[in-house]
Amino acid sequence: MAESDLPEEFRPWIERVQNDLFDLGADLAVPPEAERERLRIAESQTAWLEERCDQVNERLEPLHSFLLPGGSRAGAQLHVCRTVCRRAERRALEVEDVSPEAIRYLNRLSDLLFILARAASEGEERLWQPGEGR
Repeated sequence: MAESDLPEEFRPWIERVQNDLFDLGADLAVPPEAERERLRIAESQTAWLEERCDQVNERLEPLHSFLLPGGSRAGAQLHVCRTVCRRAERRALEVEDVSPEAIRYLNRLSDLLFILARAASEGEERLWQPGEGR
């Protein structure tokens, strides 16, 4: 996603996440029996995601329905990122010898991306209307 589409506050956060994702790639790429030490996603990286979730979530109205992805351009892009992250989480669960922290990181990242999508949409969120269009 283009940095210019993001609210300024979130730009350094996404850059940090991008760096973390390279760490995650290294974690997944190096076999456990490799001669060199395996880089692992650390609990502190997951905790940082949780802190950002709490920080942004406290400003948002509570949800009482599912959201239709979209809203603003940045919100829509962040929803796509969240979907890709959820897919990566499901695939990582299928791989043998994946660190539990890597799975937790992906899970919390998808939560953060959802929360950032809500915040970036700045009230332009559309709620699911069950049965509408019948």
